[in-house]
Amino acid sequence: MSVHVPSAPAIGIDFGTTNSVVARSAGDGAVRLAEFAAPDGANSVFRSALCFWQDDALRGGLGHEAGPWAIAEFLADPQGSRFLQSFKSVAASATFEHAPVFTKRLAFEDLGRIFLDHLIAHAGEALRDLPKRIVVGRPVRYVGARPDPALARARYAGMFARLGSEVHYVYEPLGAAYGFASRLSDPATLLVADFGGGTSDFSIVRVEAPDAPRRCIPLASAGVGIAGDRFDFRIMDQLVLPLLGKGSTYRSFDKVLEIPPGHFADFSDWSRLALMRNRRTLAQLGKLQHAATDPAAIGRMIAVVENELGYGLYEAVGAVKRDLSSRTEAVFAFEGEGLSVSAEVRRADFERWIAPDLAELEAGVDRVLARARLEPGQIDHVFLTGGSSLIPAVRQIFARRFGEMRIASGDELTSIAHGLALIGSAPDLAEWTVDEVEEA
Repeated sequence: MSVHVPSAPAIGIDFGTTNSVVARSAGDGAVRLAEFAAPDGANSVFRSALCFWQDDALRGGLGHEAGPWAIAEFLADPQGSRFLQSFKSVAASATFEHAPVFTKRLAFEDLGRIFLDHLIAHAGEALRDLPKRIVVGRPVRYVGARPDPALARARYAGMFARLGSEVHYVYEPLGAAYGFASRLSDPATLLVADFGGGTSDFSIVRVEAPDAPRRCIPLASAGVGIAGDRFDFRIMDQLVLPLLGKGSTYRSFDKVLEIPPGHFADFSDWSRLALMRNRRTLAQLGKLQHAATDPAAIGRMIAVVENELGYGLYEAVGAVKRDLSSRTEAVFAFEGEGLSVSAEVRRADFERWIAPDLAELEAGVDRVLARARLEPGQIDHVFLTGGSSLIPAVRQIFARRFGEMRIASGDELTSIAHGLALIGSAPDLAEWTVDEVEEA
């Protein structure tokens, strides 16, 4: 098999939990990323989000947008919108049947088709005429306690069928591995770790010399349902929510009780906070503030809900996470209408909060090595991709096992789509596709 003799034009789609990227191969080895229109300028990364609103002037009475345009619509009218983000995370969930959107019930396939329609429209000429071959990345392991890969495959088929008849599925880290292999001039064994928003996936590939009849051979894959979203939640839960009253107390008659954690459940997802902005919830929070031993903290939580500050709050969480990737100390700071909070945080604290998650990532690395029947010393190159690959504690998992000199990284958000497009152009496409639906 060869990664350097492409033959057919193809599209590679990295449909991610947080972001989606599309790359196009012309069939001659050249790959171009699609650029999407956005309110703040064109970008090759398209947020995996949807926003719906009621509009009697439209067919079906329902308006919708996707990507950064969906975020803009939601922020303009949170109470009049229905916002969905990270809907990929329910692809393998048997408990998810449909999303209630005003008077309609939309299945995963419906959401997916609407998302793709907007993604293609915002790409303009780049995706105007799609080639025959479409290669879609899929996680090695889907998100969820009991993910059903067969169900996810069926839902993906319903979502992507609108793009054409020839849709192929490839493990996401194999896409990144294929692209990285094209850089190598000598035989090597390559491990790729892809850290997305919802999952972290690992693949091992054997790369032969450029003139070999079989240049690149996939050996094993494994996955873990933990990634960037979990790390964001740890910061929110451990650093931010205590500033808003979590863990504090209130007076009930002659007793002092801890505030029930249920008051903070919707803070796990910024888009759910808009649903808290209703008369009943705000009245309950007002009573809680009156009884709280730290009423100012509850007042800050009320400000977040009442002034719809959830999106900005999570953006600040992401910023401090990125700061801690390059610094040992950082400051979480956020200012909005009626709210100004800040707190110092050390990288050591963050690493302590995510320690259970890091242990699961390590187990995933051990699993893929065992499946390939390889020892760490037999891995020649390690390629890290995805936003969380920049977190030092994540990188250390691989440095300890394989040595810093073997690690490479880059193109954290676009490498998968690039490799998927190359695979789609290759004459040996069938060697890379995933036919089985076994959980990894």
